[in-house]
Amino acid sequence: MIKVAKEQIETLVTLQRTELESIFLKSQLSAIPQKLEKIDEELQAAQEMIAEEENRLNDLKKKYRSYESDAEMTLSRIKKSEEKLKSVKTNKEYQSSLKEIEDLEIIHSKTEDEMIECLEDMDGIQAEIDTKKKQYAALNDRLNQERESLKQESEQAQKKLAQLHTDWSNLTKTTDPDLLKKYNTVKEVVGSVAITAVKDAVCQGCNVNIPPQLYNELQRFDSLMFCPHCQRIIYPLAS
Repeated sequence: MIKVAKEQIETLVTLQRTELESIFLKSQLSAIPQKLEKIDEELQAAQEMIAEEENRLNDLKKKYRSYESDAEMTLSRIKKSEEKLKSVKTNKEYQSSLKEIEDLEIIHSKTEDEMIECLEDMDGIQAEIDTKKKQYAALNDRLNQERESLKQESEQAQKKLAQLHTDWSNLTKTTDPDLLKKYNTVKEVVGSVAITAVKDAVCQGCNVNIPPQLYNELQRFDSLMFCPHCQRIIYPLAS
């Protein structure tokens, strides 16, 4: 049985606290790249929404230019038909020319209506683009602040982790080799929490009462003792 003093148990507790804090910091650091990726994805999604609206606007502009070209062509045909009307000689030709002009004017009127509708749609989409760009600017500012905050968090965590590693190295050098070996063995079996307190005869690792005799022996701090239920190293904690 390994002989143990109160100071040695306190060293193991500090060692474990250092290891657990290191695990927590490493977990924080490992999550930062994913958070940064999420920021980039959110900005990318906002940019794509703007680009989609701009593509719709460009399509409408092309459509409007096509209507504009059709309208000019129709007006040109109307003018030609009106010139032709001046030179017709028979009533039949006159009526035919009038019908042609009337049909062309209907086509022209319809094209103008489509142009107006197209302009209204363009105005609506442009307003939507302007709104989305303002939202994007605000989003970009907020996410850049988050990105900077994550960068600072990462730097602080890395510094703290380096200090914890130094502390851990110093602790392992000053801990009794046999005691450290037993601690590491228990940790491999039960997980990261290898040593835990016993308060009022209850193991704080598994929340189960330990036998009265074991609890009495635990108070003496003269040997390494283990919880009979969870197998962790145990030490007494004042009530």
